[in-house]
Amino acid sequence: MSESPQHEPVTTKIVVPDSQAMLALLGSRDELLQVIERVLVSDVHVRGNEITITGSAAENALATRLFDALLDLLNRGHALSPESVESTVAMLSGGAYAKPADVLTLNIVSNRGRTIRPKTANQKRYVEAIDEHTIVFGIGPAGTGKTYLAMAKAVQALQAKQVNRIVLTRPAVEAGERLGFLPGTLNDKIDPYLRPLYDALHEMLDPETIPKMMAAGIIEVAPLAYMRGRTLSDAFIILDEAQNTTPEQMKMFLTRLGFGSKMVVTGDVTQVDLPGATVSGLRLAREILEGVEDVHFSTLDSTDVVRHRLVGRIVDAYATYDAEVEATRNPMRGAGRRDDPKRGAR
Repeated sequence: MSESPQHEPVTTKIVVPDSQAMLALLGSRDELLQVIERVLVSDVHVRGNEITITGSAAENALATRLFDALLDLLNRGHALSPESVESTVAMLSGGAYAKPADVLTLNIVSNRGRTIRPKTANQKRYVEAIDEHTIVFGIGPAGTGKTYLAMAKAVQALQAKQVNRIVLTRPAVEAGERLGFLPGTLNDKIDPYLRPLYDALHEMLDPETIPKMMAAGIIEVAPLAYMRGRTLSDAFIILDEAQNTTPEQMKMFLTRLGFGSKMVVTGDVTQVDLPGATVSGLRLAREILEGVEDVHFSTLDSTDVVRHRLVGRIVDAYATYDAEVEATRNPMRGAGRRDDPKRGAR
């Protein structure tokens, strides 16, 4: 049986008049072209300055939008990479509210030749929410940039003199290890819990300035217990790993907010390390504070993972497993969750 006309492949041609732009579009040794060919369903052929796309009308439309978006990035001075090509495809396929170029060229902070930017539309929303609200909750799985982008916004606010100091904190809750068995003083025992925050700081600031800023109190990195009884004014305050707070700790932290300050609370509600049946303060905070004026909840998911692409697949696999386990325990609740396996990763 012959194929119906509506399913016959169509051909679309794109002419790139600038040969330098064409070289940048293809990448060194056609590295980017190989990525484009892998992520698109349509066949892509390049000859001279002409790109020929063959596929269905819908597939060709996506391919055309991809090349237009990549050329837009180049025109804005953005150097293309395999990661930026994949991010652009993901945004276009997911119906992102913003143009890929608007997302990938939004500079937050630069240091030693490296610029930190959002890489997905959800990350851009999250960054914009931090600008627009006093308290922002960033909730999502590992690798979605929720803490890293919050740190970048904190450094940006400090450099712009919008705040006088940065306060970074985490609850000291073990993920399978015991704090008491670690060697050294109390500070030595606590340090491993705060190490990810130090690591992020070193990527955003000159390492030699960090000890001076900490000694001057401009940057403070401390366990959550050290926040009790304080009022934090003119500060950018980040609470990381907030899923491991108790409801009492979360309330204590949020009520530290002083005038001229901004708070960002980050966590992954699927990775709670609290003992027994202890309720996560992050989960409860969402129930209590959703809808409160000037408090915003940003949700990131596996499509926002910006680590190795395998991390996103791992997040989805665990979410599917959790949904299946929940369905076995409670068939009535599980029936709704199996239809949306990513829901467990939110």
